Amino acid sequence: MMLALQLILYCGLFLLMVKLGVGNNAMNALYFYPKPVQERVYDLGLTDRQTVSKKRKIFMIAFFTVMTIALIAIIAIWNQVKSFLPAYLQALLFLEVMNWFDGIVIDKIWVAKSRLWVIPGTEDIPYVQTWKQMFRKRIILTGIWIFGAAIIAGLVFFIGRFI
Repeated sequence: MMLALQLILYCGLFLLMVKLGVGNNAMNALYFYPKPVQERVYDLGLTDRQTVSKKRKIFMIAFFTVMTIALIAIIAIWNQVKSFLPAYLQALLFLEVMNWFDGIVIDKIWVAKSRLWVIPGTEDIPYVQTWKQMFRKRIILTGIWIFGAAIIAGLVFFIGRFI
């Protein structure tokens, strides 16, 4: 039961971070859009590549920092895990749930159904992945998170020696 609550809170944090990143203007998250949408936005003069690159760097640094610290805190402090294998299994579970939450809830429900994500002047360009594209991306990320979980588990194991 506690693990389910933690997963819900972790996905909630993910959602909050995305909402803070986009605010009330999809242009703040243009870096998430397919290249044709980005190119149209540049052609329309709504923004430039440097601004998008800067926003992407700021968001990604903040996002990965917050999500990593939160995951380590959940595993090492809240769950009091100190050994590698349990930390790895928990990290893998959280990262995989986050991965699929992103693909299904964020992309296929929120982005696909909300007018917030429509950028004026690009309405004719598809910006939401198809189900096939989403599944392909999530399967690739599933493999990546197998290694990412080992990094998190290593950090939890290291930190566990001091707390």
